[in-house]
Amino acid sequence: MDTQLIQTINKLQDAFSTVGVHNPVDLPQITVIGSQSSGKSSVLENIVGRDFLPRGTGIVTRRPLVLQLINRPAPEQPNDKEPAEWGEFLHLPGQKFTDFDKIRDEIVRDTDLKTGKNAGISPQPINLRIFSPNVLTLTMVDLPGLTKVPVGDQPKDIEKQIREMIFKYISKPNAIILAVTAANTDLANSDGLKLARDVDPEGIRTIGVLTKVDLMDHGTDVIDILAGRVIPLRLGYVPVVNRGQRDIESKKTISKALDSEHQFFDSHPAYRSKAQYCGTPFLARKLNMILMHHIRNTLPEIKAKIQAALIKYQQELMQLGDPSDSTPNLILSIITEFCTEFRTIIDGNSNDLSSFELSGGARISFVFHELYANGIKSIDPLEQVKDADIRTILYNSSGSSPALFVATTAFDVIVKQQVKRLEDPSIKCINMVYDELVRILNQLLGKQFFKRFPALKEKFYYVVLNFFKKALAPTTKLVSDLIAMEGTYLDSTHPDFLTGHQAFAIVNEQRQAKQPPNPNEPKLGQRPTPAQLATQNSTPEDAGLFGSFFGTNKKTKKPSGMLEAPPASLKASGALSDRELMETEVIKLLVQSYFNIVKRTVIDMVPKAVMLNLVNHAKDELQRELLAELYKAEVKELLEESEMTKERREECKKMIVALQKADEIVGSV
Repeated sequence: MDTQLIQTINKLQDAFSTVGVHNPVDLPQITVIGSQSSGKSSVLENIVGRDFLPRGTGIVTRRPLVLQLINRPAPEQPNDKEPAEWGEFLHLPGQKFTDFDKIRDEIVRDTDLKTGKNAGISPQPINLRIFSPNVLTLTMVDLPGLTKVPVGDQPKDIEKQIREMIFKYISKPNAIILAVTAANTDLANSDGLKLARDVDPEGIRTIGVLTKVDLMDHGTDVIDILAGRVIPLRLGYVPVVNRGQRDIESKKTISKALDSEHQFFDSHPAYRSKAQYCGTPFLARKLNMILMHHIRNTLPEIKAKIQAALIKYQQELMQLGDPSDSTPNLILSIITEFCTEFRTIIDGNSNDLSSFELSGGARISFVFHELYANGIKSIDPLEQVKDADIRTILYNSSGSSPALFVATTAFDVIVKQQVKRLEDPSIKCINMVYDELVRILNQLLGKQFFKRFPALKEKFYYVVLNFFKKALAPTTKLVSDLIAMEGTYLDSTHPDFLTGHQAFAIVNEQRQAKQPPNPNEPKLGQRPTPAQLATQNSTPEDAGLFGSFFGTNKKTKKPSGMLEAPPASLKASGALSDRELMETEVIKLLVQSYFNIVKRTVIDMVPKAVMLNLVNHAKDELQRELLAELYKAEVKELLEESEMTKERREECKKMIVALQKADEIVGSV
């Protein structure tokens, strides 16, 4: 049963490798990492019991090697048809390698085929199965050894490439990390353990292998490491002794090397009491036990992930559509779906409502009731009109006969000037709503069927954008007319508008509150007393009606009776007289009162105009426009699928085949 579990994982690995797709399920496997000089290859060969890995200087392992060891009973009488042990490569189905030297040659050949001979690396794995009565059923992934400095033709960023590849494998939660470290180096500097700690800081799924124990200085050992007193690992450490370079050159067999290893631990004073927990055979048994235990624990999760992935890819394939359905009816269906979705997004009835940010119609509402309304409310009608300007307008509006009372003409002139200021923000409001409609258009064009048909997407974008642009002109005219209407006729009978008497009373009250009463000044509406008139008439004779208009600074005394021609440009200067001050304040109060009425009207009417001529027009007429424009075009060209869609459909089909096969495999356990 336990052997069947590991073989089940092997079959799953093969199922995905055969169809050439990335494995979407994190399968339990032992990943072997370490520096180039740590002895990784020797550990693997000792576990297999055969020489089969490439050797040499520099990076020898340049692609991940998925090594599946399968224990099988030895045949009673080995022959050519049924050898005792052999290897098979997934990329060479049906071909049995009984000569392990040829396995090494094939690894080198296929590596060069994918990476070239310039010592580059590739993440594409080589899958090798070894059937033997001398191995325990086990699956390991041998990864390139870590290197520090590029050598020869190696890429400059070779260390970064190798680290990224290793991280891709060891960061998966279901990976058991086999960190190989030379015992005659400082454990704290172990590249393998450093990398393992990055993804497994608690040391829960890392097992340490200490090589070159026989090369340690006399009187030193790894007992403290084995006891977990240096860098503790939940799965512990296993010390091993591999063949040295001299042993390999002298063709020392692995079986003899294993005997030497056994003898070393049995006779070493520090290890002989623990010899049963040392050496390659114990390491193989421990790895077999760890892997089987891990698979047993994760199998239910693997089943669930396979089924979830299968549903996901089947749904995606359905969304990608069938190439045979590319007919005019499909365009009609897409137009209908697009317009329904467009209306739904504006009305806020979508099933896909976001809780993260405003979208669609809610953004248009934000433009109307926050941006536009607050923008209009913030306009001060008097911020650009100075008191001196009002005084000038008052005199100009009186003509040749100075007015006895506040002129309504001045009020009209100032209000109409200020109403024009409302046009610019109102036009900006239209443009902001237009931008929101374009945003909705782009959102809808991100749907799957538009990715499938790029020509149709482009045509949709062009037609809808032009439709929006055509609606801008009548919307802009309507809004401009609304503003013009407000400036054309001022309704002084509006119930919210201050009357002249109310304005005078308010200004008079404000002035009296600011300064002590002057006994020589008549109250508003009262006939002045003779004493007050006498005081008023005591002002200098040369002050005149426009005395305060020009200021009182006169540098030279002119002879009596001499008249000067008026200057080419007459502008107000000097302080306002009491009457001018009173009239100016009344005008300002009336302007503010009426302008507030206009602002309320505009804030109410402009959004309605934009909704009528732009938003609702789009909701009601867009489908008719799309039908008219799209059926003029060549349907075949519009429904030409993108290469990305074709490729993705094939990927989904392959993935579905692999997942269905994987589902059958785990279903049989």
